[in-house]
Amino acid sequence: MSLRWRYEDESGTPVTGPDVDFPDQDTAEAWFGDAWAGLLATGVAQVVLLDCDTELYGPMSLHPPA
Repeated sequence: MSLRWRYEDESGTPVTGPDVDFPDQDTAEAWFGDAWAGLLATGVAQVVLLDCDTELYGPMSLHPPA
């Protein structure tokens, strides 16, 4: 298992973000919990969690609920 986040803009187009691989979902989600505000500040609007090329879940917005 090799998990990573795909970073996207508002329209779902991939954008550049940190290239980090995680050994498991818990570690990926813990990292995201610490990093989401910084990602949002750099233009990332949503993320998708991937296991290799398989989407586990997402897109998940980084914006607070309205």
